[in-house]
This record gives sequence, C-alpha cells and structure tokens, in this order.
Amino acid sequence: MIAAQRPVLSPIDIAILKEAFVAFGHRPQFFMRALGEALSPLADTTDRFEAAVLQAAQQQRADDETQMESEYLSLKPLEQAVLWRLLGQGSRFRPYDAEALRFYRDTSGSPVTAAKAQNALEALRARTPPLVWKSARGEYAVDDAAMHRWFGHRVKAGTWPLQEPRDLVDV
Repeated sequence: MIAAQRPVLSPIDIAILKEAFVAFGHRPQFFMRALGEALSPLADTTDRFEAAVLQAAQQQRADDETQMESEYLSLKPLEQAVLWRLLGQGSRFRPYDAEALRFYRDTSGSPVTAAKAQNALEALRARTPPLVWKSARGEYAVDDAAMHRWFGHRVKAGTWPLQEPRDLVDV
C-alpha cells in the first residue's frame, strides 16, 4: 500500500517493518502512529522511513519497560508478590492455594492470608490503568501483554526480581 501511494519509497524493507511491529508489542495503534510520523512530509529524518519506524518502536519499548519497572516498584510488597506470581504462573495461577500463600509470605516478608491476597489482587485491578484483569469465571490475568514480555526478558537476563534502588548515602 505504501509503495502504491509513494513509489519513490520502493523497495520497502518489510523485514524492518515487521521487526518494528513486534517491538511495538503487536499493537497496531502504536505502529500506525509511528508509520504516519515517519512518512509525514514534516518528518525530520535523513534515514529511510523503515529505520525511523523501528527506532520509534525501540524507544516505545524502552519507555514501556521504564514505566513498568516504576509501576512495579511503587506497589506494596504483597501486591508485588501477587503480580510476580501471576506473571510467573500465567494460566496456572491459583491466587489462594497454600503454595501461593507461602510464595507471597516468602516474597513479601510477612504472613499472608487468603483475604490479604484477595485485597492485593483487588488493589491491582483497581489501579488506573488496571494491572490485573478478572474474568467472569474468576480467572486472573495480567492486563497488558507487554508486561509478560518485560517480565520474561528480565527473568532471562537475570535481572528479576527487581530491587528498589538504594540510596548511596545509606550504604
């Protein structure tokens, strides 16, 4: 479609555009916005438009990851533990079984009852935007698929669990 409307841009590097779409987390609204900006006559770029779209995708991913890290670190310890468990368990997540309660206790550092875990889940659902979604059947899932990628990347890189940065004065 781009080549038909703007033949001067041919050949179009579809592989780079696909890479950008993946980097945008398969979110067409972000991809289309970056594509529109890169193709704008007002675009301040000397590179090919595909490279500009890919650069925008990489910047969006970095911004998303910074936001997720900040949001995670702003949660209470039990909320962090519940979200961590949900990210790690996915569809196998059982929020109130003995193993989950033990995980929450070990991770948060304090005893956890099913009621406390439920309150933490509700707090995660009540955030704007919500971090957790609940189905009509009572199943829970992380609301943003990008958070799964972020978590998986951190685990694979060995940078999980996140730690609050320590003030150098206190060291």
